[in-house]
Amino acid sequence: MAADRGDPNPASSPPTAQPTLLQRLVKAAPKADPEVLALALEARTCAGRTGTGADATRLAVIDYSKPSTERRLWVFDLRNANLLYDEYVAHGRGSGENMATQFSNTDGSHQTSLGLFTTAETYMGGNGYSLRMDGHEPGWNDNARNRLIVMHGAPYVNPLQARVQGRLGRSFGCPAVRPEVAKPMIDTLKQGQLVFAYAKNDKWLKGSRFLGCSGAAALVRGGRPDTTSMVSRTATL
Repeated sequence: MAADRGDPNPASSPPTAQPTLLQRLVKAAPKADPEVLALALEARTCAGRTGTGADATRLAVIDYSKPSTERRLWVFDLRNANLLYDEYVAHGRGSGENMATQFSNTDGSHQTSLGLFTTAETYMGGNGYSLRMDGHEPGWNDNARNRLIVMHGAPYVNPLQARVQGRLGRSFGCPAVRPEVAKPMIDTLKQGQLVFAYAKNDKWLKGSRFLGCSGAAALVRGGRPDTTSMVSRTATL
């Protein structure tokens, strides 16, 4: 008697849910705050609906709620959810010492600006190879080009020296990075990629034109919910 081989057409098992882009970025950059990554992806989604940065395949996320002595800049390849850079970044000298607490869109303030930027052309200037950025949030960063807020390398972005003086050196408002990584990072981010600069600033979080279209901002505004829950709930990101 032939052995029972079971149902030749067994019901297929339910498909395993694929990780969202947010979940993949969280895994790629475990030291980044998942809530900040969620907001960055929401800003990308909201901006893309208006045509801003719609073709971007790279995303830089800066978390200015962290001290300058910590790595707080992450650059992602969005197509493959890969982490390309995990770096130190300076803030403006008008924004604070080790912690950035003041932010501005005003020329001469020497303060950092918050919000979503798209990158543009490169040039050689007083700080060497530099990357122009255009801000898209009125009142927060839309004066970036006029203020010459650019990404560039700077010798004062020195984590060894920061251990001695208690902070990185500071810029005039630019997101300055270590000279060793400046050129390849800039080449990775030039021409239409996205830069998202975050801080715990309630006025900006509530008023940003790029936060609110998919729900991630509401979760963060609600008072730092459970991270696992937030990542799973922002499934469309």
